[in-house]
Amino acid sequence: MLSDSEIHALTASLLDVTSRVESTGRGGARNLLDLPEIQQLASQPAVRGAAARSLGSECFPVRALLFDKTPTANWLVAWHQDLTIAVETRRDVEGYGPWSVKDGVAHVQPPTSVLQQMVAIRIHLDECGKDNGPLKVLPGSHRIGKLGAEEIEDVRRRINEVVCTVPRGGLLVMRPLLIHASSRAISPAHRRVVHIEYAAGDLTDGLVWRR
Repeated sequence: MLSDSEIHALTASLLDVTSRVESTGRGGARNLLDLPEIQQLASQPAVRGAAARSLGSECFPVRALLFDKTPTANWLVAWHQDLTIAVETRRDVEGYGPWSVKDGVAHVQPPTSVLQQMVAIRIHLDECGKDNGPLKVLPGSHRIGKLGAEEIEDVRRRINEVVCTVPRGGLLVMRPLLIHASSRAISPAHRRVVHIEYAAGDLTDGLVWRR
């Protein structure tokens, strides 16, 4: 979906971020919407259009993260759903919680109805093959709703996983409630992914998306 020249320019603009991620061994970075380059990326027709096909033309980005796998940060992620959103400030609102703070930003688990009106676009800056820790998903599991750990294990027994290999410049589109995981890379090399989440409506009772 993105050309080699677009990926090259994006990779160059994120060099400070990716170098910091690699040097710290954290495997990722948060709050990327603070960067003009990521705001521009989130508004690109190929990227925003992929979100709009699911959410409608009024959708907007609400959070952006960077993930990378290297020999020093070759991590695995257990089967889970993405249940938190980033907001400007904490307000105690019925149906929202628990709360946490991640890199100085308030995060909260919203009602299921909010998560059902979101979509994530993962932009791959590197080739992600089967040996490089690709995302694994349980197709259709986002339709079941928010699940606990035991319920996720039950779904795993009933649905066959799909491994999502993605070429450099490719996009992977997923719902936050989709049950997903990733293994450690067998042949660890850069697997840089910009993960941008979109929403299509306001939050309730004075809560505001961090944008």
